[in-house]
Amino acid sequence: MASLFAGKVLIVNNRDRDEVETERELCSALENRVMLLYFGAAECPRCRSFVPRLKDFFVRLTDEFYVERASQLCLVYVSRDATAQQEEAFLKSMPKRWLSLPFGDEFKRWLRFVVSEVPRVVVLKPNGDVLVGNAVDEITSMGPACFQNWQEAAELVDRNFRLAEDFDDCARRSITDPLRRLKYRLGKGEESRSEEQKEDGDESS
Repeated sequence: MASLFAGKVLIVNNRDRDEVETERELCSALENRVMLLYFGAAECPRCRSFVPRLKDFFVRLTDEFYVERASQLCLVYVSRDATAQQEEAFLKSMPKRWLSLPFGDEFKRWLRFVVSEVPRVVVLKPNGDVLVGNAVDEITSMGPACFQNWQEAAELVDRNFRLAEDFDDCARRSITDPLRRLKYRLGKGEESRSEEQKEDGDESS
């Protein structure tokens, strides 16, 4: 289960331990793609009901059995599982292309305070902007068809038109830029809310 640390965000792939991916391969898995952050828990009844739909959605867009070329899509699992064993058992039943934040990761613990209800799927542009705050209903009702809307809104660059140096540039940048930008924006939002609450408190005193 290869991992890469970049920009203080650790990303882990869901492949077998003997299929170690390089930084370049992990970079390719994240760069110029719509990123889904799936917040869920293996023991959550609503998550167990939704996960088959999410798995089918992802596979139909990325598996060569269904598509000639995999869509520019990646998924990062942000678990609310009670134990590392629960998380590991869940990931073993999911597609190998899925990524995850390690159990006990500081950033993941922080995200869990921001997202209170599961299941939730946050859709991000490559630059970290939020496209959809919770795409669970959209994925459930529309299936893979909704990806076309996200792809257009994200203004992805078609891989056929990317030059080799684009991928070299990718290796020099943090491959977790979208997550780091999201963390920064959420952090700024928390600071703003804290300042507003402080001002309200001062006015009422």
